[in-house]
Amino acid sequence: MTIAYAERLSGWRFILFNIMLSLGHIIVLFNVGAYIAVLPHVTGDLGGVSPSFGTWGQTYFIIALVLAFPVARWLSGLLGDYRLFITAFIIYAVASYLCAISQSLWLFIPGRILLGFSGGITLFIGQSLLLKEYPEHLKLLSLGIWGLVTLMPFTISFPIGGLIADEWGWRYLFYLNIPIALVIAVITGSLLVGRGFRYNHTRFDYVGFILLALVLGSLQTLLNLGNDFDWLDSLFLVSILILFTVALPCFIIWEFNEHHPALNIRLFAHRNFTIGVICIAAGFFSIQGLLSVFIVQLQVLLGYSSFLAGMAYLPMILLAVPVTLVMHKLPKVLDARPLVCVNLLGFAFTFYWLGLFDDPGSFEQIFWPLLLLGFFLGSFFTPLVKLTLHGLSGELQMRASEEAGFLRVIAGAFGITLQGVVLFQRTPFHQLHLADHFGGRQFAAIDLLQGFASELEATGLDKNMVKAKLLILIKQHAGILALNDAFLLASYLFLGLAGLVWFAYPTYQPLHPTLVEEVRNLRAEEIIEEA
Repeated sequence: MTIAYAERLSGWRFILFNIMLSLGHIIVLFNVGAYIAVLPHVTGDLGGVSPSFGTWGQTYFIIALVLAFPVARWLSGLLGDYRLFITAFIIYAVASYLCAISQSLWLFIPGRILLGFSGGITLFIGQSLLLKEYPEHLKLLSLGIWGLVTLMPFTISFPIGGLIADEWGWRYLFYLNIPIALVIAVITGSLLVGRGFRYNHTRFDYVGFILLALVLGSLQTLLNLGNDFDWLDSLFLVSILILFTVALPCFIIWEFNEHHPALNIRLFAHRNFTIGVICIAAGFFSIQGLLSVFIVQLQVLLGYSSFLAGMAYLPMILLAVPVTLVMHKLPKVLDARPLVCVNLLGFAFTFYWLGLFDDPGSFEQIFWPLLLLGFFLGSFFTPLVKLTLHGLSGELQMRASEEAGFLRVIAGAFGITLQGVVLFQRTPFHQLHLADHFGGRQFAAIDLLQGFASELEATGLDKNMVKAKLLILIKQHAGILALNDAFLLASYLFLGLAGLVWFAYPTYQPLHPTLVEEVRNLRAEEIIEEA
């Protein structure tokens, strides 16, 4: 069944439509970064739980967000893009309300999952709606605008989210979502009311989707609960591991023989796609995980407010935006492999630099590496997308871009949890090492802690107070050393990825691609860079 599509919007309606789509895109992506900035507030208010429990709200949010992509692709053919977009934002408002009124994790986590799923649908549909309103000769402009809108929330969400938490309380991060989401739904519906759509009923891979949800959900649950429930000493976690072990091979076998798979694993037969996805996923695993853990530790370990911790990330925007704009041009005339290699080596250097952090009172040791990190973030996606999609075309290219973006976001969720595991495992090691080294147990002639404690007691301080203060100092420095370990491990990982790139085929591009090819390539880039 086909219904004629009405004329494109024009004038003030066209401008308002662009504003609504951009605003919708921003509030969904804003909630990804802003939640990390307010996480210590959330965990403190929801029963005073450990920050590791608070990360569940982020990791399950991201899992739900990416699981929404295949569902959105299927539902858009049944309901139409704009109807699905409006419905998703109404659900987004309801989910925000559930998060805002939560008094415990038992309501907050389901609210975040619903928030992520509805937000993922809007991310998938938004770009398609935008492209339909632009004529062919302006589609490149629309994709350029969409790229800037995608980058903006990442850079501003940390300080603004921290400011909201410090001044009004973390719940207002979700209360503010409600009117914005409803306004977007109402205005978008008013502008597009009466629009038809091309009915496209495609077979949905229910079995593959359920198996995929089981694989991702069980693995993420195992990672989320491992530290707090002692890994395989927990009968529940053993059961989760068995579920994952059974579901993963079943999923691979099913998808390999499925004509309309939820995840097309046959794409991994293409060398460049496989290498590109490994670099994108492993890179974002480290980037998202480290940035998420670092902003929490700035507050928990070093005593930053949420706003100041978010402001520490602001230097990244100074170089990220201009570099992103320049990098859209270079891979068109150069082989992507040297560009990707230099970028990955840059990340290795920057993370090694951050891994040398040793002064809790020095902001310079944070500012300059993060400024440089912005440069490499801005040049991360574009050459890697060119490398990943090389040799693919048409529908296969779009599907590859969706799956690369899907796997990238999933890797980010796993990274948040696993970087926390590194801190959890390395902090006690460094506490013991510091106590041994400075407390006289490693070298009998060196007992700096006792000497320092004696000097403080001589000034009249209470003995128990002195011991408590020394314990705090040891814990703080052990936490810093554990964080350094996480950055150093990431540095070595990026060195390995920089070498892996050279096993891919070269990606020389034609100097004058057609407009349709360029639009398709840009759209594929935007899909991978989403969220």
